Amino acid sequence: MSSTLSDVFRSHPIHIPLSNLPDFKALPDSYTWTPKDDLLFSASASDETLPLIDLSDPHVTTLVGHACTTWGALQISNHGVPSRLLDDIEFLTGSLFRLNVQRKLKAARSENGVSGYGVARIASFFNKKMWSEGFTVIGSPLQDFRKLWPSHHLKYWYLSL
Repeated sequence: MSSTLSDVFRSHPIHIPLSNLPDFKALPDSYTWTPKDDLLFSASASDETLPLIDLSDPHVTTLVGHACTTWGALQISNHGVPSRLLDDIEFLTGSLFRLNVQRKLKAARSENGVSGYGVARIASFFNKKMWSEGFTVIGSPLQDFRKLWPSHHLKYWYLSL
């Protein structure tokens, strides 16, 4: 039986409360990482760069597989996504993260949810807190857009297709 990423996330909920946000006047010890705190990523510095994969390459599946197993991430080129759409996504992403925290919390990921605003799901695997925020989108983000921009949520409706 195959399951979707949403099914996996729902069956393994990770709730990290956003209520204890730091005051941002000083970096709390709970956010200060030292090399010993970074046990999962203790590899030494390298001159290698993140793989850039051309989707028109005839060996694309092999290249993607290798990038995923060696890096866990990759960049792609020749993907066919119009640059105007990418520009709109980048603008909207910036707009979202420039909102104040109270506004972003209107679209907070629920304890059993998958999509929405919150901390990275991997945060619970580390002893120190991550100085970051994220917004996970699985499926259409239109419902979250309504919460974040009640009067303007339809402006970027085509991003939810």
